Amino acid sequence: MSALEPDILVRITDAVRDRLAAEPAPAGLEARAREAAGVRRREGRRSLLAALEAPGVRVIAECKRRSPSKGWLRQPFEPVDLARAYETGGAAAVSVVTEPQFFAGRPEWVAAVRSAVALPVMQKDFLLAPRQLFEAVLLGADAVLLIARALPGPHLGEMLGLAAELGLEALVEAHDARDLDRVLALPARIVGVNARDLGSFRVDLEAAAGLARRVPPGSVAVVESGIAGAGDVRRLAAAGLRRFLVGEHLLRSTDPHAALEELVACA
Repeated sequence: MSALEPDILVRITDAVRDRLAAEPAPAGLEARAREAAGVRRREGRRSLLAALEAPGVRVIAECKRRSPSKGWLRQPFEPVDLARAYETGGAAAVSVVTEPQFFAGRPEWVAAVRSAVALPVMQKDFLLAPRQLFEAVLLGADAVLLIARALPGPHLGEMLGLAAELGLEALVEAHDARDLDRVLALPARIVGVNARDLGSFRVDLEAAAGLARRVPPGSVAVVESGIAGAGDVRRLAAAGLRRFLVGEHLLRSTDPHAALEELVACA
């Protein structure tokens, strides 16, 4: 990547803004989302936070079709089959990547996966505007990803507050110390630290672990990206970190169920 080329996060968020501008929000979207959120509260929700707070190594297992850096990750890609394998393999929750242009995701996978498993389901996308949170509720998501670097200034806190209003838990993601300072200044209960730099795609698990250890009691720290196997999980668990979001390692495995079982057994 040249010095003049924007990093991948900038390219993706620019594309998302263009897509939102080109596709007006459906009439009544917010009202329908708030009504659906009320129904969900009465029926009881699946809590990502509670799932991560349970004892042992806890893994958010990812359904992701492709990535900008690694290309197609699994062919054929069947998110429902994957989610079922993850559930029986001991996952704490399932993450479903829905961004269409760079990750070849589809929003409808959220509802399909949630209908197939009893685990909390997180929609993982690049959420920049309130309407995307309304859409997440209507898709059936239990939780969403909020990326600190993609939401500058007060927007991160505003999106986190709206998510809470709508009954959506949020994994709030930091990439470096500056991001983390912003996240820790907010009432974020689930704090993700991404070991992959979205500008260079370099992975530094040790740096991510150092940041994750700054997350105070009362919130949970999730190490994201770069987990290449049980050895990484054992090393990080020995340092007191036991919550992870794992995608590529599971997706490239010939047996995702067995691969996940091996990670969860590293307690």
